[in-house]
Amino acid sequence: MSEVKLADLGRALRLTAGASMLDLACGTGEMVSTWSRDHGITGLGVDISTVFGEQARRRASELGVGERVAFVHDDAAGFVAPEPVDIAACVGATWIGGGVPGTLDLLARSLRPGGLVLVGEPFWREDPPSDEAVRGCHAQARSDFHDLPGLVELFGRLGWDLVEMVLADEDSWDRYVAAQWMTIRTWLDANPDDELAPECHGSARLRPLPAPLSGLGSVRPKDA
Repeated sequence: MSEVKLADLGRALRLTAGASMLDLACGTGEMVSTWSRDHGITGLGVDISTVFGEQARRRASELGVGERVAFVHDDAAGFVAPEPVDIAACVGATWIGGGVPGTLDLLARSLRPGGLVLVGEPFWREDPPSDEAVRGCHAQARSDFHDLPGLVELFGRLGWDLVEMVLADEDSWDRYVAAQWMTIRTWLDANPDDELAPECHGSARLRPLPAPLSGLGSVRPKDA
């Protein structure tokens, strides 16, 4: 998900100043921090990584939103916001709920009546040609992901209305993967004798994986 598409998504959700957001498995907090800068929302990000947490707080400070957003070190699986929020999000980390159904249930526990749930989930752009291709997409089986029509249908079967969607594309994915090569190469140059160096050196030579395209959808309970 590129910076441009992330901004597109924030506009698509019609965010308003003062709206509250919970971001589970927030990583470096880029989504909640940039949306706070651009739309004036308040936010709470949760991630199990202390490294990401430190980066998220630095980024929020850089963007001038440190007083509107906060980040906590915690396991996002099972985390419920202290107060109901307007937007409950989990982008690219639905394993915290054991998949889309469990993640929707988890996010709903933090959502105010009439609020929005935001889920980012991969889908198959085409049927994988082999089990090797499936594993190359970080899946154990084809059934781990749906195609796009199947993913849209899944939300409806689970009792949610899909009200907005922004899709990643191949350029976004290539930039995401290729940037990791530079990061790994830079780290290797600075840490050639680290015990993890041989493993990282191998991963730095990886070709872009035939990964499923990520989809972002905002869903609202049908009875909201």
